[in-house]
Amino acid sequence: MINVLFVCMGNICRSPTAQGAFTRMIEQQGLRDHVASDSAGTHAYHVGEPPDPRAQRVALNRSIDISSLSARHVVVEDFEDFDYVLAMDRHNYDHLQAMCPAEHAHKLYLLLSFAPELRIEEVPDPYYGGPNGFERVMDLIETACAGLIHQIRTEHHL
Repeated sequence: MINVLFVCMGNICRSPTAQGAFTRMIEQQGLRDHVASDSAGTHAYHVGEPPDPRAQRVALNRSIDISSLSARHVVVEDFEDFDYVLAMDRHNYDHLQAMCPAEHAHKLYLLLSFAPELRIEEVPDPYYGGPNGFERVMDLIETACAGLIHQIRTEHHL
């Protein structure tokens, strides 16, 4: 099983959105028995809370239900348990890099590195913006998840 972890700051907007979009794509491509995902936050602000209602609404508009997800804090053991640890932005990447054991550093990426055609490095935080920010985030995430799945299929011969 290939395990993928999506990480943002509070685990209520970007990372659960990515987990939901990625899971749907995995299921659509018949990879459910080979690939699994989770999400977490670098900060413990929202542990135990469901995703932001705006993120849930945008996801549901695309037939993705993330309402059952619950925020959790990233832990050092995640670097052992996951094959890909994907940060939404540079700030969270730096935070993860600081806590990542050296032998697992090769697992850490910015999510948008799997969508070079977008020509941006970070998924912006939509938390303090309006609903259009959540739509934009979903667009970026879906593009990057498609690239990630392509990478996983290639690297793991799926």
